[in-house]
Amino acid sequence: MKRVVVADTSPILYLHLIGEIGLLPALFGEIHLPAAVYNELCHPAAPQAVRAWAFAKPDWLSIASAAGISDPATASLDDGERAAIALAELIGADLVLMDERKGARISLRKGFEVTGTLGILDLAARRGLIDLAESFDRLKATNFRYRPEMMEDLLTRYRSGR
Repeated sequence: MKRVVVADTSPILYLHLIGEIGLLPALFGEIHLPAAVYNELCHPAAPQAVRAWAFAKPDWLSIASAAGISDPATASLDDGERAAIALAELIGADLVLMDERKGARISLRKGFEVTGTLGILDLAARRGLIDLAESFDRLKATNFRYRPEMMEDLLTRYRSGR
């Protein structure tokens, strides 16, 4: 069964920065982005390589509008996170890709499965697509914020084959 996946900005951004953006179509097929997230990826403040990639928009990326959907539960989130949750509800997504903890908690309460950049890399490693330690090393070289114990737990499980 094909999963319906909606992404927020940060997993797209960080996977691109570490050279692993190709994991998304390999793991999930099509990825749905709300227009607000696409606009963040194209914004002049985004890294130039990410902007160029977004402007070229790969075939596996679907951009949709979730404009006009207002939800008090997501009012404290940024535009991209609010739009990702709204789009997930609109299209009946199974999975939301999001790193921001508050947005992830809200998504879980709404019944979505949620994973972020670390979870995507862990899944890819378990499927033999990447070396997790190498990918984490590249991620640590960015401004990605993470709890070190989370990364260590994933590496321990990966190295033990669990």
